[in-house]
Amino acid sequence: MSPQAQHRNGQASRGQQENKLVKNMARKWRVGILGATGMVGQRLVNLLAGHPWFELREVAASERSSGKTYSEAVRWHLETPIPEAACELMVKGVEPTLDCDFVFSALDSSVAGLVEEDFARAGYPVVSNSTNHRMDPDVPLLIPEVNAAHLQAIPVQQKNRGYTTGLIVTNPNPSTAGLVLVLKPLADAFGLERIFVVTLQTISLAGYPAGASTDIQGQVVPFISGEKEMESEPQKLLGQWDGRRFIEAGLGISAHCNRVPVLDGHLECVSLGLKKIASLDEVREALRTFEVDHELAALPTALRHPLILLDEESRPRPLCDVEAGGMAAAVVGRIRECPLHDVKLTLLSHNLLRGAAGAALLNAELLAVRGFFRDRSSRSAVELEEPATG
Repeated sequence: MSPQAQHRNGQASRGQQENKLVKNMARKWRVGILGATGMVGQRLVNLLAGHPWFELREVAASERSSGKTYSEAVRWHLETPIPEAACELMVKGVEPTLDCDFVFSALDSSVAGLVEEDFARAGYPVVSNSTNHRMDPDVPLLIPEVNAAHLQAIPVQQKNRGYTTGLIVTNPNPSTAGLVLVLKPLADAFGLERIFVVTLQTISLAGYPAGASTDIQGQVVPFISGEKEMESEPQKLLGQWDGRRFIEAGLGISAHCNRVPVLDGHLECVSLGLKKIASLDEVREALRTFEVDHELAALPTALRHPLILLDEESRPRPLCDVEAGGMAAAVVGRIRECPLHDVKLTLLSHNLLRGAAGAALLNAELLAVRGFFRDRSSRSAVELEEPATG
């Protein structure tokens, strides 16, 4: 095909994607949050304020909070005030009777599994941050920049489980989210065989309330319960959907996870064994040039280039670099030869915004543009505001 023909085809493809985007975004989708008073729930409330596609309509939490306004029920931990639109929302129980088009689940894993299934069975798309369904054989474990094709599993999930418009999609452990985003371009360019990773993870998702976090000061805790997740989730994320089931990537992975006294950001030291021989310059180039396609780049919270490379020997560092890319990027540095494997590097990602709440929001945006949400109200959904003119 000639370059001119390729250019015309590319333009046509972009035009089709733009038309699809306009069609699917002709309304604002009404959102509910399960577990809205917890840390991830609070981040979702904050991220939804002013979102161009989504409008927060329902907040749900435990019986202790039910019946109160959100501002009365929540112990707000973020620096910015509670968004005005959320303050007077009445907190409801986690029952599938919420007046919204889809729900985010920020529930604790002790209750999330059955609750999420109840909502999906009742017709709600469930965008989950919880661990319970991540490794289910028919549930996408999703990072849009890595494995958007895994959404092809949803019709099989719906058939298997008897869901109509309901579905469950999950995002990975926050440390996995940053790691696999960096692994993706290297897997595509050179192939991966072995991964050895040591994490230094923040306290902000560890159940340390502000007044009790002093018990970790001056310490490193060499245990986090999600260590096994880091060894299993990349297999699914970097694997394939064959039309019936997920085929794992077949990687050798060993993870050591540590809790450190840092407020935001997971730092990871990674050694990789590659299938193809690659120079350090080739590795840097694969990471530097990694970009998402037009469909993903058009999502409100997506980045065209979600990886940022730093050349300084002592970077990345949480205080200096965790806000890079609007806190939605993974920052990579210290790329060098590894005497045991092939290459080693250090990466940093924001645990709540590249992972957790931010990861769930990006997943919801992709589900919206792919047409997986339906208007569940008896009236028309809220129309998007017309752009200002003049």
